[in-house]
Amino acid sequence: MDRKIAEKLTLWKDSPYRKPLVLQGARQVGKTYSVLAFGRAHYDNVAYFNFESDPSLRDLFSGRIEPDYLVPLLSAMSRQTIIAEKTLIFFDEVQLCERALTSLKYFCELAPDYHIIVAGSLLGIATNRTAFSFPVGKVDFMTMGPMDMEEFFLAMGDDFLIAQIKACFESNAPLPAPLHEDALARYRQYLLVGGMPECVQQFAATGDYNLIRNTQNGILESYLNDMSKYNKENEIKKTCLTYNSITAQLSQKHTRFRYKLIKQGGRAAEFENAIEWLVLSGIVSRVYAVEQIAKPLENVIDIDDFKIYMSDMGLLAAKDQLYPDDILYASGDLNQFKGGMVENYVQTQLIANGHRTYYWHSKSEAEIDFIIQRDGEIIPIEVKAADNTRAKSLNTYIKRYAPAYAIKLSTKNFSLEDGKKTVPLYAAFCI
Repeated sequence: MDRKIAEKLTLWKDSPYRKPLVLQGARQVGKTYSVLAFGRAHYDNVAYFNFESDPSLRDLFSGRIEPDYLVPLLSAMSRQTIIAEKTLIFFDEVQLCERALTSLKYFCELAPDYHIIVAGSLLGIATNRTAFSFPVGKVDFMTMGPMDMEEFFLAMGDDFLIAQIKACFESNAPLPAPLHEDALARYRQYLLVGGMPECVQQFAATGDYNLIRNTQNGILESYLNDMSKYNKENEIKKTCLTYNSITAQLSQKHTRFRYKLIKQGGRAAEFENAIEWLVLSGIVSRVYAVEQIAKPLENVIDIDDFKIYMSDMGLLAAKDQLYPDDILYASGDLNQFKGGMVENYVQTQLIANGHRTYYWHSKSEAEIDFIIQRDGEIIPIEVKAADNTRAKSLNTYIKRYAPAYAIKLSTKNFSLEDGKKTVPLYAAFCI
């Protein structure tokens, strides 16, 4: 399956300023597959090392970690001749060997001609530890998430549909009605399947939602295992409680995170480390409110006012045990959860495009779901689960801040009116 990360990896390879690459991302998003496929396509050979499947590798890094010492040993262990610029060295599940991470400093300083990528499921957590020397400034970073809506279209063989959607996004002309309905159907499928490559592959081959749900449940179980295996003992229960509250958080009218939904009397001091663990692991993402609209947005956030979203839509559906028919046929049973679910979907698409997202609300009821910077402009994005595009909050925002334009995401077709760009939900990947 085609992944957008391949283009980014190629740019990294060809950059004259290339450093060892740290590839972050949650478990099962396709890091290993993508790096190996990239290595086989662009290098003479790939020297692959997995610190989870071969614990003896850690002994290799117990002493010296300079490249002139490590490379001959790595060649012998992999039975691959490692040649600078010709071989891709790939350390997988590297969070299990902190000294291997530290060695990247010496590859950068002493042997920059070696191309090296490290990946792991919990690298966000490992790189924030203070127990070892992380090579700050000596590595490049890249984050990989689940497949976005465009990659899902590609996996389903909808190349023509993608081209039409992109053209309509730029022109604001409506997509022909039959194509619009086809795209909405794919979008609803994506809400159930999500972007985990194994699930997408199974769906493309079988269309069996029961099979996919079984796979999703296995991934969710692996996340719970990680919370126990790679967390401080006194934080395990708090992390699980926080994680299990996400559906309840998204079912509120206003989806701002509330500690009381974790447990009665819950406070920030008790759960802030648990939230940080989930964010650093890539299992969830966090969106802060901005107190005003001003550049840079990061300087005007309210750190006590935020929302939390799951990193993958299919896992959210599985976690909440949503039935396929409820999504595919827009069941009224989901009305309480529908708004938060669609917000979650939009967040995954914006993150996939590299946006740093925020949200805004006034002292009254006005709230804008997402605020982003796009082409140098601060753009408000309002999200509707269906075709109801009444934009009271958006009108309040426009009157106060006069943005260059605004985006309304819903099930309605493309259009542009009074500076409001209507975009169908399936086209969120275009933003």
